Amino acid sequence: MAADPEAVPRGRRAAVRLGRWFAGWALWEVPRRLLVPVFTVELTALALLVFGALATQPDGQHLRTAVLVCVLGVLHTEIARDVERLRRRITGEELHVDLGSVWFFMGAVLLPPGYAALAAVVVHLHIWLRAGYRRAPLYRQVFNGATMVISSFAASSLMSYVFTQTGLGLVDARAVLVLVLGMLVFLTINSALVAGAIAVSTPRARLSQMVGPWSDNLLEVATLSLGALVAVAYRTNPWLALFCLPPLLVLHRAVLVRQLEEAATTDGKTGLLNAAAWHVQAERVLRRRRRGDGIRGVLVLDLDHFKAVNDTHGHIAGDHVLAAVADVLRHEVRERDLIGRFGGEEFVVMLAGLEGAASAELAAVAERIRRRVAELRVEIPTPDGPLSVMGLSVSVGCAVAPESGVDLRDLLQVADKALYAAKGAGRNSVRMGGALLGPPPLLPSAPGSAAGD
Repeated sequence: MAADPEAVPRGRRAAVRLGRWFAGWALWEVPRRLLVPVFTVELTALALLVFGALATQPDGQHLRTAVLVCVLGVLHTEIARDVERLRRRITGEELHVDLGSVWFFMGAVLLPPGYAALAAVVVHLHIWLRAGYRRAPLYRQVFNGATMVISSFAASSLMSYVFTQTGLGLVDARAVLVLVLGMLVFLTINSALVAGAIAVSTPRARLSQMVGPWSDNLLEVATLSLGALVAVAYRTNPWLALFCLPPLLVLHRAVLVRQLEEAATTDGKTGLLNAAAWHVQAERVLRRRRRGDGIRGVLVLDLDHFKAVNDTHGHIAGDHVLAAVADVLRHEVRERDLIGRFGGEEFVVMLAGLEGAASAELAAVAERIRRRVAELRVEIPTPDGPLSVMGLSVSVGCAVAPESGVDLRDLLQVADKALYAAKGAGRNSVRMGGALLGPPPLLPSAPGSAAGD
């Protein structure tokens, strides 16, 4: 029988389409060094799911409890969907604490490891589908789900073993220690897996970037604690588990308010403080007089010839350059120092705790930043392939605040004059501003004179 002449071309076209679809996965855009850890975590989670399914004896009570955990997780996601979507739009697609941990940990407390891991998959899948997370790369959501599966499996294994060996009941007073231990295991494993992925993908990442801010970690502890409370309430009376939903929704809104406040003080392109927020916090630092704070100093930085970057490569490339410079600033100063973007290509930094030769120390920091910016090579993805922007430079003006105190406006004015001096000296340089005089001392009034004379 003769072959259909259309069969081969049609099959070839289908293969080409499949190849393009496969090659278009966002997974291939991540650094190669990250692929092995990501696949390792995901395969480990899959292996634990299979092992848990094979090792767990079917049990009607456990099955009913697992269904209830999933139903509560689905109900919570549906009720809080609008709030969660808004929160997601504010924070973007970055990793953040997921309030679904309430149900992950509830399952870990009440269920054997296999059921706990399966419940975590169901709840996380529903959150992904219904809470507006589908725009995030699939590999990231699979990785997040894998970390939850591994954390739930490990916490459930530990608590199940301890409860079995000791004969403790969940409502026993000593069971609190077991629950705390389970929370520590869940939190440690989940944080370690996420921090490890960030450390591999961003070798120069700070500890705060890897483990998240304290506020996020406290929120995770709160959600795990609520999960433990729901589990205990369920064991006492299953209907009591429904009472966790109102406080959980209030917690959702509290988190949303905090993130709205952060969004209002953050520059969208760099993630630094915006000008208004920087001014408020810098004024507070100048007024504060605490032991160990030392002398304060200000750096005002301006990217040289930044307009040429926008004109040559476009504004998107310019945004990438601004973000890269912001990263340099984060890495070259301490976490407690204030970094802000004043708009355009101008940045400002306030450093506290300068010792002895404050001017020399401030100038050394500025020079280090100048060198790092000069060494920058910003890689920008484009439809025609990656674009490299090099040859950047920055001019820096410095000013040291006197220990007797000074107005922030005066301090910035001195640093700004020093910046213009650096620009006039040919750019790509650092200049120190002149000495600032503090406010005049308050002199006692002469005897018999009016206080306002």
